[in-house]
Amino acid sequence: MKEVRVGICGLGTVGGGTFRVLARNASLIAGRAGCQIRVARVATRTPKEEFDLGDIPFSTDVFDVATDPDIDVVVELIGGYDTAKELVFAAIRNGKHVVTANKALIAVHGNEIFAEAEKHNVIVAYEAGVAGGIPVIKAIREGMAANRIDWIAGIINGTGNYILTEMRAGREFDEVLREAQALGYAEADPTFDVEGIDAAHKLTILASAGFGVPLQFEHAYTEGIANVTPYDIAHAELLGYRIKHLGIARRRDNGIELRVHPTLVPRSHLIAQVDGVLNAILVDGDAVGQTMYYGPGAGDEATASAVIADIVDVARTVLCGNSQRVPYLGFNPSAMETLEVLPMEDVQSAYYLRIQALDRPGVLANVASILSEHGINIESIMQKESELQDGKIPVIILTHTVQERQINRAIEDLEALADIEGQVVRIRAENFN
Repeated sequence: MKEVRVGICGLGTVGGGTFRVLARNASLIAGRAGCQIRVARVATRTPKEEFDLGDIPFSTDVFDVATDPDIDVVVELIGGYDTAKELVFAAIRNGKHVVTANKALIAVHGNEIFAEAEKHNVIVAYEAGVAGGIPVIKAIREGMAANRIDWIAGIINGTGNYILTEMRAGREFDEVLREAQALGYAEADPTFDVEGIDAAHKLTILASAGFGVPLQFEHAYTEGIANVTPYDIAHAELLGYRIKHLGIARRRDNGIELRVHPTLVPRSHLIAQVDGVLNAILVDGDAVGQTMYYGPGAGDEATASAVIADIVDVARTVLCGNSQRVPYLGFNPSAMETLEVLPMEDVQSAYYLRIQALDRPGVLANVASILSEHGINIESIMQKESELQDGKIPVIILTHTVQERQINRAIEDLEALADIEGQVVRIRAENFN
């Protein structure tokens, strides 16, 4: 049986999981790949005593893997931008195929990486970068190849989903974030997770694979969850909704929406039931309708599952005699579209608004009048007398679908009213019909 020689760069969480699963399931993987897959070199900055490398060559310099003539596939699991980018380009220019779990690298530099890989006739595979162990990229590129994909939406960051899940019990954001860090769900610097940057990286890749457009991370709208309060979560529930931190990509006639933000989702929808650190992605195709992909979006062996699936794909398609390849983003370059990412002002959504109003006659009439002037219809309104405090009372409004520019102008006028205190809280809502 032929042999494919793999070089693993990085033995952290995902690298360690990949090493273990390749060793444990070696014969099963070989049977599926049609060839033996052997770890032939490992590079990591710090040697890991828990891994018995035996006679596998080891280095603290990842570039030793990229230049080793005996390596067929370089597995990049070091993360970050700069060194990882240099490593991937070095591997490509040395004729190596690349498998990576680095969503930030692909989202930001993917266009140039794929162009370089095309020039050198090698594959760059990145399934593990988007949703951990969930094979959603393969589903979009291959299983849904017959479909025009109209929208993709999902929970694609487990840290944010865990925090919002725990806040449903009335707990504050800061408290739950500290707990998530203690449990290892959030990094010491949680910015990428709670501000939506990690989700925007993943959404950028999903949108490109789904719509056949270049990667455009720099145009993604990103809003985090730090300002979501237990009060808003509880009142969304009373209205029949649950707040989830979603990435949403939607095809429009004149471009695409690409946005990450807290979102009200009907509690009856499947995605509203996804709790804790789990991920779920909805994909809507014109032929198949809505499909959902659910499972662990991170973790050592869950993500390793996707890494090894990519290695198997490379082994099958190139190194074991089958030259048929799937294009990097699911579309041949000549078929890629030039749809631009729409500005947020052009996005259409329903809205949850929370207004802190003085308890005076005519306030609700003034609020309704301003919304009407901007073409905004009210679906429901909630005001509880029991919440009256110091002459002020929260007013909760759920609107019908409108353009973001309409709600922006309405909020500006509402905040200018003498009977309204502070800023109007705005959370977008989606029904996914």
